[in-house]
Amino acid sequence: MSGARPLALGAAAVLGGCAQGAREDAVIRFAVARPPRNLDPRLATDATSERVNRLLYRTLVRLDAAARPVPGLARWERLGATRYRFRLGEQGRLFSDGSRLTAHDVVATLESIRAPGSRSPHRAALAGIAALRARDDDTLELVLHAPDAALPSRLVLAVLPAAAIARDHPFVTAPIGSGPLRLVERSGPDDLLLERCADGQRIALVTVRDPSVRVMKLLRGEVDLLQGDLPPELVDHLARAPGIAVRAVPGANLSYLGFNLEDPRTGSLAVRRAIAQAIDRPLLIRTLLGGRARLAESTLPPEHWAGRDDLMPWPHDPERAQALLAGAGFGPGNPLHLTLKTSSDPFRLRLAGALQAQLAAAGIALAVQGHDWGTFFGDVKAGRFTLYALTWVGVRSPDIFRYALHSESLPPGGANRGRYRNASVDRLIATAARAPSLAAARAPYAALQAIVHAELALVPLWYEDQVAAQRATIRGYRPAGDGNYDGLAQVVRVPVAAKEE
Repeated sequence: MSGARPLALGAAAVLGGCAQGAREDAVIRFAVARPPRNLDPRLATDATSERVNRLLYRTLVRLDAAARPVPGLARWERLGATRYRFRLGEQGRLFSDGSRLTAHDVVATLESIRAPGSRSPHRAALAGIAALRARDDDTLELVLHAPDAALPSRLVLAVLPAAAIARDHPFVTAPIGSGPLRLVERSGPDDLLLERCADGQRIALVTVRDPSVRVMKLLRGEVDLLQGDLPPELVDHLARAPGIAVRAVPGANLSYLGFNLEDPRTGSLAVRRAIAQAIDRPLLIRTLLGGRARLAESTLPPEHWAGRDDLMPWPHDPERAQALLAGAGFGPGNPLHLTLKTSSDPFRLRLAGALQAQLAAAGIALAVQGHDWGTFFGDVKAGRFTLYALTWVGVRSPDIFRYALHSESLPPGGANRGRYRNASVDRLIATAARAPSLAAARAPYAALQAIVHAELALVPLWYEDQVAAQRATIRGYRPAGDGNYDGLAQVVRVPVAAKEE
């Protein structure tokens, strides 16, 4: 476990237009539960790395609050059914090594992701590109194999310098981006020291895995700010603590139960419906989450451009659950025994225990297995489970439906870990992909969500709120619904006596 130990700061080099570094006593220390493992945005898959990379690099396209594509580095126009032109603007065009970002860098980045043998998780999103080229330093064009109105949404991709790509630069540990922050140094195996280019403000990312220790360090002033990964009782404790401000926003990360649909028990729709109706989600939100969550009925939240707000919740009805189990051949003389796998995180184990008690009331005997994260997630990816509890983090694109629900997306080529197969859902995914506009894609996406909801390919539980806590000397940080750290681009330290308007 890492603590908030002193950081060796040294003199700040003026790179990529970044200002002179702040004094050590002005460093803002941001505590995180898990360290960023990969600072190459083409390869990163863990949540902390992706959130840090958003600060180190700029993307060709961004997504707005409804996950619609909006200009990032570039604006675009559709020249035909299968042809796009992107023009770079003036903002974000300076890499941290001092070189200027051009369309050639964009092409080199996309080609490195598309290359045969690429290990990038974004490679499939670019499979529809037939050709791309830079017309000049500010303009690039893409030609597609088939019409794809959602192409801009797939280009929320960070841009790396072509020269560094060509020499196989180790971006994993030494990022070169044009984002609002740059890496100064790794102050330990799990900690980073970043510098904001606009004003030289330094921000240390300090890994403190234990939530109680993280809170203690905030209260003692050893760290200044933290976000997420806290059980409700610690959030309540911080909310009562003098000199600490707690802020929460509605979240978009989906907590859910996944099924192994190749298991004859959880492969039964009657059994899945019994499980769904045995769970009292509102009670769990009130008692375990302190009310800091909202019910979920689909992978995408209702405010998403492709989301739905009219899916009827499965009601809590233990008697109906027992009747469904009886119809499936289970009852007092033949009880249904299932195993739930989860992480060894204390809060997740408490949630598993509460689910165990609620399912028991409906006649389901649920055994709980808690594992360290690596073992647990490895088992999920390999299909070694009957039931598992997990959270989808940072889902912004409806491509999640192809990635997680299409019959051709079984691991390792996708994340259809439950082995869900439905020909109608496959057809609707293909129809949405061929839609001439995002508006036209809404209907097939809505239809497939209704099917998945009715068949309970998974049990959506809730979208947990995103919560941040900061000391009185910190201003300007607001948590984001998807848990990103973008607020670090504005956060400032102020005198204790200063008042926030």
